[in-house]
Amino acid sequence: MPGPPFDCEWGFPPPFEWPDDDVVAVGGDLSPDTLLHAYSHGFFPMRLDAGSGPLAWWSPVRRGIFPLDGLRITRSLRRSCRRFEVTVDRDFRSVMQECAKGRADGNWIEEDFVEAYCRLHEMGWAHSIEVRIDGLLVGGLYGVRIGGFFAGESMFHRERDASKAALVALVGMMRLDGMVLLDTQWCTEHLASLGCTEVPRLDYLALLESATGVAILGG
Repeated sequence: MPGPPFDCEWGFPPPFEWPDDDVVAVGGDLSPDTLLHAYSHGFFPMRLDAGSGPLAWWSPVRRGIFPLDGLRITRSLRRSCRRFEVTVDRDFRSVMQECAKGRADGNWIEEDFVEAYCRLHEMGWAHSIEVRIDGLLVGGLYGVRIGGFFAGESMFHRERDASKAALVALVGMMRLDGMVLLDTQWCTEHLASLGCTEVPRLDYLALLESATGVAILGG
């Protein structure tokens, strides 16, 4: 499995040419090399309009991240987590499909996205955490790992606290494995209640460089 830098055929602009906007480029494709180049350089794909519109590449001006020592686990959440069975990389496709069903802001996880990330999963770059009760999938999350960096893409729950349990498991595994950066794209009110915070885009890119070893700001 080759590591960074990744061989991307698209001429994405460098950070000093990005507009003061969350969208930094439009076009390209969802091939493994394109996706891995994007994540390792601080941007990710999503269509301009959920379910339609051209493929766009986003790098939020204010980036959401989870400090790994800052996850807020209440006593009630800790008790709730004991109800669940948590596994890793057992059913990546199902987790993605459930995340797609659960989007309140429109379904941008279309079939081409599912196939693209399943390909990354087969290659060892994309990972899922599954949360079950009595064998039934009730929550989970998925994302992309490059070195000490994990890009959290989406999560879902069918039972109370199931997605939180997936996040707790992810943070625990990242800390055990010496990882340093958990990206949430944006910091929503819900994520902020769990300890998510915002950093300026350039600060995020510096953190990403350190986590992946990929030169971003230096050229």
